[in-house]
Amino acid sequence: MPRLIETASRVTAAGSPPKTIDEYVGRVNTGAANVSVAHMHSPPGWAEPGQTPEFDEYTLVLRGELRVEHTGGELTVPAGQAVHVAPGEWVRYSSPGPDGAEYVAVCLPAFEIGAAHRDGD
Repeated sequence: MPRLIETASRVTAAGSPPKTIDEYVGRVNTGAANVSVAHMHSPPGWAEPGQTPEFDEYTLVLRGELRVEHTGGELTVPAGQAVHVAPGEWVRYSSPGPDGAEYVAVCLPAFEIGAAHRDGD
C-alpha cells in the first residue's frame, strides 16, 4: 500500500549564507537508510565545504543554477538539468548566481553526515 509522506523534516545545512534542506525521505524524516530525497533552497552566494561522499548523489536543479566544482574543473548546472556525483569523487557545491538555486538531491544510500567526508572534518 502506498504511504503518504505528509511533511518534510528541516535538516541543518552546511555552508553560508544558510540554505534550507527539507528531507522528505531519508534517515531523519522516514528512517530510510537506502535512499534520501531532499528539497533544497540555497541563497545567492551560498557555498559549502568540499566533500568526498561515500554515496551516489543525483541533483536536479529546478530554479536558478548550481555550481559544482570537482577535481577536473567545474560545471554549471542550470534549471532543467541534473548532475550525478559518484561515490569517492571530491565535489563542492555553491550557488553564486543572483537567483540562488532550488534543487532536489537524491542520495543512494541515504545521506549521512559521517559518509559525506567534508573538507576539514
